[in-house]
Amino acid sequence: MRKQGLIAFVAAAVLSMGPWTRPARTQGTGEKTFKEKCASCHGADGKGQSAVGKALKVRDFCSPEVKKESDAELTEIIHKGKNKMPAFDKKLTDAEAKDVVAYIRSLCKK
Repeated sequence: MRKQGLIAFVAAAVLSMGPWTRPARTQGTGEKTFKEKCASCHGADGKGQSAVGKALKVRDFCSPEVKKESDAELTEIIHKGKNKMPAFDKKLTDAEAKDVVAYIRSLCKK
């Protein structure tokens, strides 16, 4: 009886963590990757106001133009590059690129 109770308790604890752990991990992973690979040009806030961002005229992620692009379109831009932005297809996995897109979307909600 005690063993079954312990198993039920552990199962309930694990299941209750599920919905909350995934988004935090994705957010953390996307934020970390963004800071390492993107922020030098796009700025920590994604507005493109860094010295490099201004020189390259990078887009503000909160602009209507970027907001209307789908997550798939942004992921493709990350992988293939666009204008002066280099391609990151050899540097980021598809999952990492999607995490970065999720983080970019969160910047406009703050």
